[in-house]
Amino acid sequence: TSDPMFTHLHTHSEFSLLDGLSRIPDLVARAKEMGQDALAITDHGNLYGAIQFYEEARKHDLKPILGIEAYVAQGSLADRNPARGSSNHLVLLARNQTGYQNLIKLTTRSYLQGFYYKPRIDHESLREFSEGLIGLSACLKGEINERILSNREAEAEARAREYADILGSENFFLELQDHGIPEQRAANEVLRRMSKKLG
Repeated sequence: TSDPMFTHLHTHSEFSLLDGLSRIPDLVARAKEMGQDALAITDHGNLYGAIQFYEEARKHDLKPILGIEAYVAQGSLADRNPARGSSNHLVLLARNQTGYQNLIKLTTRSYLQGFYYKPRIDHESLREFSEGLIGLSACLKGEINERILSNREAEAEARAREYADILGSENFFLELQDHGIPEQRAANEVLRRMSKKLG
């Protein structure tokens, strides 16, 4: 979109292995070309591109928003039981310097303590390092969307309330995506309804 008020807050670069394709200079150049004034980078479980992205964005007079799409463990970081299921996604954005420092702490913990197939955080870690962060409910692999799609709307709502409690209700948002996937459109209807109910 060319609307300067629109900002991509969920963007993967080449540092999202097997998911992102865009190189950081190309991402920044394209955002600038489209008249954007800000852009977020939210690679899967890592901040590998953060410095390059920050420098490239500043060079092009684009506000850089640093973030990650975290992998959230189904239970605690110590849980290594495959029967618990795979991890879920959660987008975390740094609102300020404290938030950036907390992203660093979370990603470090995800690799050193939470790594099980992927670098994972848990709700306890997020609660500990939540200051300065904004959360988005993420894609269909997010905890809320996953529950919506398995007809567990009450559980999805409870999870949204939990994230609003952890991050602060003014810092947690239900994310809408539309890539033409029918499941996304179905989830979006519930998310819209949930947003009105929960504020």
